[in-house]
Amino acid sequence: MNSTPDSQGATGSLVLIEPYAYRLGGHHQHALLALARARQGTVVIAPNGIARQTAAALREAGAQLVTGGVGVRAWVMLRAAGLLARLSFTGRRALRSHRWPVAVRRSPHQISLLARCLVEAAALRTARRRCPEAAEVVILSASEALHGAAALLGGLGHVRFVHELVTAEDGPVRLLGRLARRGERRVTVLCPTAAVRDELIARFPQLTCGVRVFAVNDGLRLTDGERDGGREAFSIPAAETVVCLVGGWWPHKDITVIDRALARLTEPLNVIVTGHPLDHEVLARWKNLPNVRLHTEPGPLSEPVLRLVYAAADAALVARHEGAGKESGLVMDTARYGVPLIVSDHDPHLTAQLKDQPWARIFPAGDPAALARVLTDLVHRPFDLPGPGAPKALDMWDAAEHAAFLTRTARALDLNTSGMGGPGC
Repeated sequence: MNSTPDSQGATGSLVLIEPYAYRLGGHHQHALLALARARQGTVVIAPNGIARQTAAALREAGAQLVTGGVGVRAWVMLRAAGLLARLSFTGRRALRSHRWPVAVRRSPHQISLLARCLVEAAALRTARRRCPEAAEVVILSASEALHGAAALLGGLGHVRFVHELVTAEDGPVRLLGRLARRGERRVTVLCPTAAVRDELIARFPQLTCGVRVFAVNDGLRLTDGERDGGREAFSIPAAETVVCLVGGWWPHKDITVIDRALARLTEPLNVIVTGHPLDHEVLARWKNLPNVRLHTEPGPLSEPVLRLVYAAADAALVARHEGAGKESGLVMDTARYGVPLIVSDHDPHLTAQLKDQPWARIFPAGDPAALARVLTDLVHRPFDLPGPGAPKALDMWDAAEHAAFLTRTARALDLNTSGMGGPGC
């Protein structure tokens, strides 16, 4: 039950809750920082703690920070969530074998949904205690389930960003969701893409849902000096060609098509790989390819280091399996920073947005020969840099516009908490 000194007497009108603020760098942390910089006095609630570098940047931006939970109810919820999270982790390890029935193997993920709900509820309780007059409360990384339960247990209506749907509800969690159905009237759900919204509405037809790109354009494009510095940081001569592959290798990413395309190269290419998790067997194979010069920066990266990676690259590479419809923070990064993009046509909407952009090259998802041809083209002739208008091509708004939209959306909710329980302690 900890509160940083910055949180005392918090009165900011915009309250941002980020359960994953403890993670260093990434799509969500960038948006959090950009919004805080755009709105002085923003209150940031990090129920699971916050990365040191993120906290320092938020303080510099004038944000007021609250970590952990404030009040007995919030503290109890966080403790219970921690116990459930540990139980879920233990269960996933114990039930890893496919000999277990599917329903049994899914049970730890159901426990995770309960834990995330309690974390969100604790953060909402904390928001009520620290900012009793605040009308604009947004959970930036919300769970895909138990939307009404979070509002009821937290005693506060809110806007919630649901980035993707990973875990489906089983019987007990669905029952809890039905019991908390009235709380769904107190939330508005924003999804970063129409594909995510459609999937969410199919599961929760009674929810109020909208589509809004999550990434925020902070206007901090890479400079010529940074581009020179990026090459120096990786000891890559200016005349050589570089592609960067940023972020962990998650199931929706098609690493196989990249693996096969690199094996087809007949021209030298530098490849910078960053993130976590990575497949080190694949990296070892790439290191031994005759035309690949591999550079690795494993683990989450801070914003300054990430900028160096993009600055060193002639293009960023994004390869996903066909049908992956959630927002790509990496695609948004290229538009914000001003880095050419090589991307698969996994998402028809994204493909339509990019097909006429001179800074983007699109290859058929799952086609290593086509990807190898695009990489060879890059070696022979650099692609155009995205201009300042590139973020708008992807429906990305600047930080001030995004903060204003979140404010309007939250104010449109009926945030009167009568019937949802008093503030309590």
